[in-house]
Amino acid sequence: MAELETRELEYFMAVADELHFGRAATRLSIAQPALSKAIRRIEARLGVPLFARSSRHVALTPSGRALQEHGRHALDAVGAAARSARRAADPHAHLRLVLKPGGDAGLLSGILAAYARRPDARRVDILFSGPADRTDFLRDGRADVGLLYAPFDDLGGLAHETLHTEDRVAIVPSGHRLAGRASARMADLDGETLPRWKGVPGGDGTGPEVADAVQLLHMITLGRMVGVLPRSLVEPVPSGVACVPVTDAPPSRLVLAWNEHDRRPLVASFVAAALESGDPDGHAG
Repeated sequence: MAELETRELEYFMAVADELHFGRAATRLSIAQPALSKAIRRIEARLGVPLFARSSRHVALTPSGRALQEHGRHALDAVGAAARSARRAADPHAHLRLVLKPGGDAGLLSGILAAYARRPDARRVDILFSGPADRTDFLRDGRADVGLLYAPFDDLGGLAHETLHTEDRVAIVPSGHRLAGRASARMADLDGETLPRWKGVPGGDGTGPEVADAVQLLHMITLGRMVGVLPRSLVEPVPSGVACVPVTDAPPSRLVLAWNEHDRRPLVASFVAAALESGDPDGHAG
């Protein structure tokens, strides 16, 4: 028998997110005494305190923080499994592909054409994500497949195939000291202002926050910062900036990814079509 039921985990996560029993109860549409009783029952079953409570304050204990981290993944997995089960029973279900705007290295049209030629092809719905949440779409079942960039996106829990490998370039204003260089090294960017990517925790940029490559290029044109991106994200190169290959930056890989537990023919067929479509630059791997 499972130590925690899904509903109990949802109760815990609401309190862990809100750190307030009243707000959590409102969010769950249950009475606060019932929620408090449920949390005490969970703690008794696990044999550890999950919250440190006072008359004015609720905080997570170390055990509570551990359950919060793993509990979120567990609820995502349950939700994804339920959605996959419903979609598996629907013979007309669309395939949902997530990517960031412009994040296909020019391969998407060829992939879609190759998939359309397959006898089992379905309609493909394109979903656009923010700068850092494509993996969330795949893990919680909102998307079936996604185009991600390694090593920037976390591929944990995802199966994937590399479609394209490319170098990374420093993007600088056209009048920048590096603009006329044939190449550069990461050390050449020491002291430069780099962007902080919205939604990406732990980034080492010190400049203004940007949400996508369009915003980044605008800020570079204004001379506010420089950036380092996969080459395909800045082609064609807009006026006002220059791109310089960074010789010691790890290469970027465009990968097609999907939930590692998703073995539906719908997904397998799309993956096969993507691999068959090939990379026009000969970099598929």
